[in-house]
Formats: sequence, C-alpha cells, structure tokens
Amino acid sequence: MNVFLRELKAYRKSLIIWSVGIVMLILMGKTKYSSLSTSGQSLNELIESMPKALQALMGTGTLDVSTLIGYFSILYVYLLLMATIHGAMMGSSIIAKEERDKTFEFLFVKPITRTKVISMKLTAGIFNLVVFNVVTTVATILIFEMHNEIADIFMLMGGMFILQVLFLMIGSALASIIRNTRSAAPIATGILLLTFILSIVIDLSEKLENLSYIVPFKYFAAKDMLTGDGFEAVFVIISLSLIAILTIVTFVFYKKRDLNV
Repeated sequence: MNVFLRELKAYRKSLIIWSVGIVMLILMGKTKYSSLSTSGQSLNELIESMPKALQALMGTGTLDVSTLIGYFSILYVYLLLMATIHGAMMGSSIIAKEERDKTFEFLFVKPITRTKVISMKLTAGIFNLVVFNVVTTVATILIFEMHNEIADIFMLMGGMFILQVLFLMIGSALASIIRNTRSAAPIATGILLLTFILSIVIDLSEKLENLSYIVPFKYFAAKDMLTGDGFEAVFVIISLSLIAILTIVTFVFYKKRDLNV
C-alpha cells in the first residue's frame, strides 16, 4: 500500500480549497492596490497617518508602499499567516487522523513499519506545502504582474516555505506527543497565533528586539528581507535546526505511542 498516494488523495480537496482561498486573497489585494493607486491619495502618506500599532499589524517598514513590491510586502504578512496555518493544521492532522478517524487498525496491520508510515505521511504533507507555495508564487507574479521583481518574490516565497515546513513539524510533533489527538491542531494554531501577535508587539517596542530569535514570524519579514541582504543566516540556521529537532520528536514519540482504539 502506498501511504504517500493515500495521503495525497485524502488531502486533495483540502489543498484545492486552500489554494483557491490564497488566490482570491491575492486577487483582492491587487484590486485594492489598483483602487488606491488611482484615487490620487499617496499610499505612503496614508500608511504614515495610521497608528503605529496598525502599521505594525500591516508589517510596514521603510519600504515604499506606493510601489507594487512595497504594497505586496503588506499583503505578504497575511499570505504568510494563511500559509503557516495551513502547514500547522496539515502537520497535526496528517499524523493524528488515523486515531481520530479510527482507521489506524487498517493501516498498521499492513506489512509496513511506523517509521515508514510517518516518513510517507510527512513527505505527502511537504508535497502539499510545495503545491500551495507554487500556487501562491505563480498567482502573485501573474496577478500583480511583477515580472521585474521575480527574484524578490522567489526570496519571499522561499522564506514562506521554510516557515510552512516549520509549522508543519510543530503540528506533527504535537500530534505525536499529545494523547488527545483532537487537541493537536488547536494547540498548534494557538502557538502560531501567539508568535504572530508577539511579532507585532516586537515591532512596537525596540526593547523586545531580542525576542525575535524565538518568534518565527520575525525570521523572514518582508520589510527586513527586501531592505536588507535577504535571508539572515542565523534565522535560517534556527529554522532548519528546529525543523530537524521537531522531525526527530515526531518519529521518536509516534513510534512509542499507544494508539487509542
């Protein structure tokens, strides 16, 4: 039995729905930009007139938001949030669903080890993330018509993919550790939203800047990547290290797990 293909089929409809949702969000963002840019009002002045808390929520920095890539940096915050929620829910669900749906007996009576099952499940999960990321990238380039900024878009989407995988592994690790499998997805999403809120709080106070190292949403912020040198090595290393650790946790705990009938 090919667990990889089984999982792809199981999440096919979900992937389509999420992909349509992200494309609609990009389309709405472009429509909003078109209406604002033709209204005669300066987007930079509009942003500057907003409270600092709202500017932090929108992820604005020193970028010129009157340009396509500058405006997209605002939309990117919400694309990133949507993509990581999808990743966290995918990670927790793809590991926990056998117990949740009472199908683990069917799966584990087959001549296949738990290690291989987890490997195929995680591979299927990552494949879903790749498709979601590609859809987001292509839709962004085509809808915003940013053919001259493709390198910047690829850089931003690269950062997004790393965070997608990170939250996938957070979800899978929680699903492997927590006895009540139904709690894994809410907890993973709660961690995600907490770190997202912390990223906003950090933007409001320079005194909290050191917290950036424990807040994934600060690792690949558009305003930092586009105005700096792109990826910061320290954040890439932290991200990959966390992914590796969480992957090990998933394998170790799931192999020892007593499955609930």
